[in-house]
Amino acid sequence: MTPKDILLAAVVILAWGVNFVVIKVGLDGVPPMLLGALRFMLAAFPAILFIRRPDMPLRWLLAYGLTISLGQFAFLFSAMYAGMPAGLASLVLQAQAFFTLGFAALFIGESVKRSSLIGLVVAAAGLLLIGSESGRAFTLAGFVLTLCAAAMWGLGNVVTKRIGKVNLVSLVVWGSLIPPLPFLALSLLLEGPAQIETALRSISLNSILAIAYLAFVATLLGYGLWSRLLSRYPASQVAPFSLLVPVVGLSSAWLFLGEALSAVQWVGAAIVMLGLLINVFGARLLQQLRGATA
Repeated sequence: MTPKDILLAAVVILAWGVNFVVIKVGLDGVPPMLLGALRFMLAAFPAILFIRRPDMPLRWLLAYGLTISLGQFAFLFSAMYAGMPAGLASLVLQAQAFFTLGFAALFIGESVKRSSLIGLVVAAAGLLLIGSESGRAFTLAGFVLTLCAAAMWGLGNVVTKRIGKVNLVSLVVWGSLIPPLPFLALSLLLEGPAQIETALRSISLNSILAIAYLAFVATLLGYGLWSRLLSRYPASQVAPFSLLVPVVGLSSAWLFLGEALSAVQWVGAAIVMLGLLINVFGARLLQQLRGATA
């Protein structure tokens, strides 16, 4: 990777890591379903006027928008609204890697590597350790909802695999057309017209800037740069950078929100990161060990 592209990868990781702090700021004045609607409305318009629709069947575009956009962020925003800390949310959401493995094996028949299974068991132990602290620094509901968000992200990843090669920026922009109406319907049902009106009438500059960040920086800029990297390098070379997202998420939550993990949560976080590392690098290390033994 060239130094310029490493810098672009760092920009993406920074944008996605700080994203969780920004969500917390946005939720301070806007309820979760309304925040989701506003985020994706802004991500779709006016970008669709300049970006061609991806060459794919409408049913797969709907499946993508309903899983990785609507499902993931409906659960994630609700989780953080229910008390899930921004830093821990950035870490627990990475369980999507293991949900992706399970859904890919279930729906498209992909085989699961031994190293991935080991990584899954290790990460699950870390998540259980983090979950055991619920009620002290965060709610159990927030923790479970974050896992649901990870599951929807994993399901969306399988949909993306099923779609095949497609321009990722185009997919993200046009996929952003799907969530606004369902988000608005959920907002009317769960939050009510009165809360929607109050939130829109009294919306603060911080909330407006948070929505703009989520739409333009985390969504369009982040996925745009990520798509460029994936088009120039093998996925195996690009994907490991995503392991730095929870590192930035935990650090920025501590720096900007004053979130501090307990000793048990730090141990759980370290175990989860170890599981993710095993999932990404385990097969390569086993192969090297076998070669050295031979």
